[in-house]
Amino acid sequence: MFLKTMLICFMGFSFGLLVSAGVFTVLFVVGLVPRFAGKTNTARFELFYEECIIFGSIIACIFSVFPIEVSLAEIMTHMSFLCQALLIVIGIFAGIFVGCLAIALAEVLDGIPIFARRIKLRKGLDIAVFSVAIGKVTGSLIYFIMDFFELM
Repeated sequence: MFLKTMLICFMGFSFGLLVSAGVFTVLFVVGLVPRFAGKTNTARFELFYEECIIFGSIIACIFSVFPIEVSLAEIMTHMSFLCQALLIVIGIFAGIFVGCLAIALAEVLDGIPIFARRIKLRKGLDIAVFSVAIGKVTGSLIYFIMDFFELM
């Protein structure tokens, strides 16, 4: 029993590392942090930006694994003005981050035609992009129709 528990813990930890490595790879391949640093002329803080992204991701993972079971109405009645202001600030920064990530991913999509020319792909690029889109839509529909989100 102990060996089985240790194996499950090891596998969970390993899979978590793989997923987090994938997320951070996407963020850094897109060049989100260097682009922010370049646009704001704060290249000397680039390491700090990267540490903030990693720390925020770790905190979000902890909250997703150990959810806090409290209703929003209960939070609002017991929450002070300072906590509500902090919640608003966090929401604004999260929105800015998601918006910038979406824009950066859209810029990466501009590289698909360049990649297609380099590998001499003359026909079928539209089919490849359409297939990726259909796969994403199908996966999302299965996820929500089968109520997989409630299993977590």
